[in-house]
Amino acid sequence: MSTTLRKLEVASPVPADIDIANSVEPFHISDIARELGLGPSHYDLYGKHKAKVLLSVLDELQGSGDGYYVVVGGITPTPLGEGKSTTTVGLCQALGAFLDKKVITCVRQPSQGPTFGIKGGAAGGGYSQVIPMDEFNLHLTGDIHAITAANNLLAAAIDTRIFHESTQSDKALFNRLCPPNTEGKRRFSNVMLRRLKNIGISKDRPEDLTPEEVKKFARLDIDPSSITWRRVMDVNDRFLRKITVGQGSEEKGMTREAGFDISVASEIMAVLALTTSLADMRERLGKMVIGNSKAGDPVTADDLGVGGALTVLMKDAINPTLMQTLEGTPVLVHAGPFANIAHGNSSIVADKIALKLVGSGGFVVTEAGFGADIGTEKFFNIKCRYSGLTPQCAVIVATIRALKMHGGGPEVVAGKPLDPAYVTENVGLVEAGCVNLARHISNTKAYGVNVVVAVNMFSTDTEAELNAVKTAAMAAGAFDAVICTHHAHGGKGAVDLGIAVQKACESVTQPLNFLYPLDISIKEKIEAIARSYGAAGVEYSEQAEKQIELYSRQGFSGLPICMAKTQYSFSHNAAAKGAPSGFILPIRDVRASIGAGFIYPLVGTMSTMPGLPTRPCFYDIDLDTSTGRVVGLS
Repeated sequence: MSTTLRKLEVASPVPADIDIANSVEPFHISDIARELGLGPSHYDLYGKHKAKVLLSVLDELQGSGDGYYVVVGGITPTPLGEGKSTTTVGLCQALGAFLDKKVITCVRQPSQGPTFGIKGGAAGGGYSQVIPMDEFNLHLTGDIHAITAANNLLAAAIDTRIFHESTQSDKALFNRLCPPNTEGKRRFSNVMLRRLKNIGISKDRPEDLTPEEVKKFARLDIDPSSITWRRVMDVNDRFLRKITVGQGSEEKGMTREAGFDISVASEIMAVLALTTSLADMRERLGKMVIGNSKAGDPVTADDLGVGGALTVLMKDAINPTLMQTLEGTPVLVHAGPFANIAHGNSSIVADKIALKLVGSGGFVVTEAGFGADIGTEKFFNIKCRYSGLTPQCAVIVATIRALKMHGGGPEVVAGKPLDPAYVTENVGLVEAGCVNLARHISNTKAYGVNVVVAVNMFSTDTEAELNAVKTAAMAAGAFDAVICTHHAHGGKGAVDLGIAVQKACESVTQPLNFLYPLDISIKEKIEAIARSYGAAGVEYSEQAEKQIELYSRQGFSGLPICMAKTQYSFSHNAAAKGAPSGFILPIRDVRASIGAGFIYPLVGTMSTMPGLPTRPCFYDIDLDTSTGRVVGLS
């Protein structure tokens, strides 16, 4: 039995998340590591309660068996969220603290934008949390800051290169790129040799290049109107969505329209989440496309000479961060890509390390962002393709509240009191909304996994309503459907869910099935995903058609698809609840994250820099200067 498991003393009503988190003294992270078989040489400490697990652990455990692999998704949510993170943590606390299983939770690192904005933190909630929750929700071990620095270094390199190319001849540009050393000799750096190979020049001495080759090598000739790379920062700031750069007097009037995204929207975050090794990360960072030349050729980070420097900035960020739950079970926190313009899942390397550490018979539980139509779909078709891992079970989290909304209930608005329909019994409304759950179940089952429905119970839910969900879930093909009270009771409230997940993993018989093969066209892949939403067809804008043609011509049509659409409906219309069908899905634009490895069609308008509301969460956040504790974090 583990020596780091903790028995919770639960209170009713459930106190605020930060108060629960502050009521528990975390174990020293070295104790959590030791329970996993990790010694001091396997990790770097970041204070008392966090440690970076080194990738060398994977090499040491290469011959070991993997544990069971479980992904947690959800039904189409309300703006309030349905407790996916809380369920992920509660399930793991049940497996580890009550069912005596070796288990690791793998979750994304949250952005500080929502923490100080409108949503709050993402450490779970109630008695199912990752702790220390203030450290989890704030700087953690600096990964997002590393991404911000790397992203903005690349942005600076783009504008600087355009500036210098506009003011210098080919020869002057080449001479400054390859200056003579103290002995008067010139040489190409390693990243320059990559560019030479990429443009078909097989020479490794600067003096051997012809004038035509000098121009081809030195002049990227970036088309400013094609630049897709934006600067980032990790706070919500709506006034940076569109800016003008180059207004300084020394920039000689070279202004252009640009903008900021939030840091977790950076392609570098998606690269971190999908990379499989340090060498793989170096290749992916170098292949990131920032725009095109005026001739229509893609321009990459390696073309700009910055791929190696980006890798240096990211070298520590590639190691997952080890933390713990309230009940002392281990957690790996790593990466936090957007779930719309990116794939919304934590990292491959964290999952791989975790599967080896728990070993055969153990469990790794990871969470996929938004509803199963987005996060779970991308988990299978993008993350599992690159990882080569095969999950055995998918959990779908549902709430009575969300099912009533899908059954025709009144609008749910964050920050406003719930309509009485959501806190009084209405079995008919619940049953009508189960069409949403049923579609998520059938879509997820098609991947070859067993599906377990976790009904995240609220105090206002009635037995008749809960039974209606269980009945509908089983009729739709779920392996099991379980009522959970982990928010109020911790792991004890998810024991039945843990037992169901264990049985589901042990009895899976089908191989992993992808929704589409990679060798079909971009449009065919988009249309396969659209059909899973219930669409009757797809309509492409002129801009989308143009981009699909461009990416196909540039050789990128073999990449998987990452649909960027609203999380509040199967369709493009957030107001279309339940399980809409027969609609035409409009594709407004198509963009690419070549380094990360996917094409992302835009279904409607996606905001990549959130704004702050009238009363942001930061009004409640402060420091108790007498104890040093954070207060008011949600």
